[in-house]
Amino acid sequence: MKLRHLAAIVGIAALVAPAVARGGEGSFYLKDGDRVVFYGDSITDQLLYTTYTETFVVTRFPRLNLTFTHSGWGGDRVGGGAGGSIDRRLARDVVAYRPTVVTIMLGMNDASYRPFQQDVFDRYASGYRHIVDELKSDLPGVRLTLIRPSPYDDVTREPKFEGGYNAVLLRYADFVSELAKSSHCAVADLNAPLVEATKKAAAIDKEKATAFNPDRVHPSPAGQLIMAQSLLRAWNAPSLVSAVSLDAKGVRIISADNAEVTNLARSGDALTWTQLDKALPFPISHKSFFENLDFKDPTVALAVKTSDFFSALDRQPLKVDGLDAAAEYTLSIDGTPVGTFSTYDLGSGVNLAEYNTPMTEQALAVHHKTIDHTQMHKYRWREIQMRFQDAPAEYVRSAVEGLDGLERTLVAEQHALAQPRPHKFELKPKAK
Repeated sequence: MKLRHLAAIVGIAALVAPAVARGGEGSFYLKDGDRVVFYGDSITDQLLYTTYTETFVVTRFPRLNLTFTHSGWGGDRVGGGAGGSIDRRLARDVVAYRPTVVTIMLGMNDASYRPFQQDVFDRYASGYRHIVDELKSDLPGVRLTLIRPSPYDDVTREPKFEGGYNAVLLRYADFVSELAKSSHCAVADLNAPLVEATKKAAAIDKEKATAFNPDRVHPSPAGQLIMAQSLLRAWNAPSLVSAVSLDAKGVRIISADNAEVTNLARSGDALTWTQLDKALPFPISHKSFFENLDFKDPTVALAVKTSDFFSALDRQPLKVDGLDAAAEYTLSIDGTPVGTFSTYDLGSGVNLAEYNTPMTEQALAVHHKTIDHTQMHKYRWREIQMRFQDAPAEYVRSAVEGLDGLERTLVAEQHALAQPRPHKFELKPKAK
């Protein structure tokens, strides 16, 4: 099953505005050995755009040694919140992990859900500068990505006051962009792309578009997928998983980008080969990726139609020339049929990332480990480290160290699962 036909239903040219600022044109922002901390409020604490980002990076760069820590806390502002003052939050939930990269998204709560007030904004600006200064002081050489806060939905519902709350957030976001520039940080825009996608979706189906951001504050998995795309594009994430081009008539490999093709052979009208891609696709096309919100769900389908996720971040084209123009061909991978395609489709290139394949199955298993280790860390942090902070230190430390060891095991399993595997491909005329 695939998603490309969903976009064709409405015939729109999907375009999400690129996020701003890069880690160097043409190079991915994260490097081998990086330790990443995601910091923010409840939108980060949802563990959606952050886990999507982590899974993408681990599957697209399986050889990189990276760690990810998710440190969002619901209700947080630049001064901190229920998890403690900002200085305590930074020391315990960011600096303690000695990150080389930190993302920061704050502002939804800071602007207080009311029309713009200068004194409220000034507190935000001062507090945000403090966060940046403290992290740079405590973590020499740290690379910060400041995030323009995700939107309050004033698209599918009427604004509660003149101009709307998202317009207030945009003034805060403009400050974030200016601070990033003056402090030599990267910046990612998680507001405008989701607003644009919501507008496009509302023009198609307003009721379903409302589900992008059900309570106007906390985006659903569909909305957070667009947010993850925005962060990844700000980091110069590559669109390509792999690209293979074959000549069936001449039985030759025309090109293989980020892939190895061996054992290419033709028997009658069937073409077979072994393919080892050096990365995995992001498993959005897998029917289980969103659990009970899979791509058949109208909300997720609409999010895909109103974004350019596949072309921007998930290209795995297979192109085969020299086939019988009158025939249709069934592609199987490891003995499992993937789909049936016309000669025109195969000659133009079929994006395998849009199908349930053994590669998306493998990437989904990686994502499950992402969720496992992230939930393990949250339990260790909230239910042990925080809840028992006044208990005898040696017992708390022992429990924390044990859970940290378990999380390291889960992360090792995640990385092992992300290593690409060879697969047997067969392309043969469709059975009549």
